[in-house]
Amino acid sequence: MKNYPDPAFLNGSVRLLLIDGKWVPALSGKVFTTINPTDGAALAQVADGGPEDINLAVAAARRAFESGPWRRMKPFDRQQCLLRLADLVDAHFDELALLDTLDMGAPVASIAGKRRRAVALLRYYAGLATAVHGQTIENSQPGDIFSHTVKEPVGVVGAINAWNGPLGMAIWKTAPALAAGCTIVLKPAEQAPLSPLRFGELCLEAGIPPGVVNVVSGGATAGAALAAHPDVDKIAFTGSTEVGRRIIQASAGNIKRVSLELGGKSPNIVFADADMDLAIPGTAMAVFANSGQICSAGTRLFVQRGIYSEFVGKLCAFAQSLRVGDPMLEDTQLGPLVSQAQLNRVETYLKLGSEQGAELVAGGNRLTSGNLGNGYFVAPTVFAGVRDDMAIATDEIFGPVISVMPFDTLEEAIARGNATPYGLGSGVWTRDINNAHKVSRGLRAGSVWINCYQTMDAAVPFGGYKGSGYGRESGIEHMEEFLHTKSVWTRVT
Repeated sequence: MKNYPDPAFLNGSVRLLLIDGKWVPALSGKVFTTINPTDGAALAQVADGGPEDINLAVAAARRAFESGPWRRMKPFDRQQCLLRLADLVDAHFDELALLDTLDMGAPVASIAGKRRRAVALLRYYAGLATAVHGQTIENSQPGDIFSHTVKEPVGVVGAINAWNGPLGMAIWKTAPALAAGCTIVLKPAEQAPLSPLRFGELCLEAGIPPGVVNVVSGGATAGAALAAHPDVDKIAFTGSTEVGRRIIQASAGNIKRVSLELGGKSPNIVFADADMDLAIPGTAMAVFANSGQICSAGTRLFVQRGIYSEFVGKLCAFAQSLRVGDPMLEDTQLGPLVSQAQLNRVETYLKLGSEQGAELVAGGNRLTSGNLGNGYFVAPTVFAGVRDDMAIATDEIFGPVISVMPFDTLEEAIARGNATPYGLGSGVWTRDINNAHKVSRGLRAGSVWINCYQTMDAAVPFGGYKGSGYGRESGIEHMEEFLHTKSVWTRVT
């Protein structure tokens, strides 16, 4: 096993809140314990921020925005801070990866493979910091009037993240906001706050001024206070569709801008001419990666009837070959679910699948043998013979559970693929370019992967249709989420 660094704040001291460049306890004095999902043991104590701490953090972010240097810095100087931050994340990535492994159970080997994406996001937005510009626009008004637009930062951003990618989401929310000249209050999920707090330390070390990045760990009350805060100009949220609706309602008070990356029940469509050697592991890991805890997981697997039986058999064999276990081991492919609550949820759906008539062909159980007994481990699970109206086919389970269903025609696959309130991800596996294009154009989803799945890049936008949210992350579109457009008219005399 690789010798990972021992994070200094796992020494028994309480991990504090980052507000206005200082590490402070929650005003209430409350703390909560974050749990290692591998063994159910206490991992660290973390300050439990509440509405009063959110107030302090928002006030610090407002001061930093209105009178601090950040938004007045030249784009080159903001870029240099972000590039230093990228270098620091790169230098400390083993530690950051370890924190995510301990805190939410993702195999350390898989997280270490995300180094390139984490660093690339920071460097990409550092580049965009110097690429913000308006337009000159010819107008048809009488007289000599010059019109142009300028781009300005929206102001104070509240970022509320889910627990399934703690470090990656912290970077994904923070970097574009900083590049645009905004200040930010980050509220990480209480199930996995450790790497976002460490990321906050690195922001200070990179030279980002006090108050520009604030990190307040805490639960739902802290998130609700941030979403409704009258001095927050924008909320960027990743999480469930149910909470997303509450975010929208909370934004009404001051008509704050909102971007939402919400849930999914993504269709993954395999045609009879697909490359089986590519499609079997591709469709399996479209769900099993991160133990199924990915919003865009391709959990509704449609397989053309001519290859259905063969495909299900090979998919089961692949699922049973995956190594589930201690995420600290380099050869582990699937770790535990994040919490006891998530384990309970997944087990409920495993039971529902069988009760509603689906055929359990792989997995379907909690793993308790050996040293797994106290952890939240679930075997990679495949249900066949699934109907579109079964709970396992309609609800976002957020666990390693695939529902496999046969289809006959391209038109049927598109119609059934779209028969969901969600629209985040989708996949198509075929050698026929015509099928690929027809399906990709027909599916109502923010991303369509053809002969691959979950491929992502800092330059390519990601987001949802329908109940999967609105707004985009990554790409130039993401920067626009943090910018106002101001029109300026000048009469020339």
